Amino acid sequence: MAISAQHGGTCSGSLENVKTILVPIDFSPVTRAVMAEAVSLAKSAGARLVLLHIAQPTPLVADYGPPMAGFVMPVMEAQEENATRQLGRWRHRVDAQELPVMTVRLAGAAPSQLIVEEAERRSADYIVMGSHGHTALYDLLVGSTTGGVLKKAPCPVIVIPARHSAPAQSVQAAQHIPRNA
Repeated sequence: MAISAQHGGTCSGSLENVKTILVPIDFSPVTRAVMAEAVSLAKSAGARLVLLHIAQPTPLVADYGPPMAGFVMPVMEAQEENATRQLGRWRHRVDAQELPVMTVRLAGAAPSQLIVEEAERRSADYIVMGSHGHTALYDLLVGSTTGGVLKKAPCPVIVIPARHSAPAQSVQAAQHIPRNA
């Protein structure tokens, strides 16, 4: 089940003018369903996918600076290597679908802002992203990346809820995406 929301941009219901689909992924369990939906949409539209991963600064380094950097740097390097490897795996899976794809890695503490800026920079026609399904209280206190994107996106946004499996129309695309992704 996908939830579609539109803010800004235009959406005529036709996919003939869709050229670029931005797909922010964080390698959480919802990523597989997000990728299945994005691949299905890209195949229908003949569009390219831009896979985006945003690395957030480790709180210890951001909050306490250089004294903690030596302790945390090996962990951050391992996380970066893991993210590069996972992004490469997803790119390979999209390549196997014979779709144009590119990957982008950014770093920053405001993911929703970076996603919106990347959508503008790439002239994205759609954003397909997941939602982690946190409570309203959590979103109020911490903020929601998906909510921030929905408010400021320059194009329609398709949200895949964390508690739902891949949409029925995406089953064929999902067959080519291994479960251990």
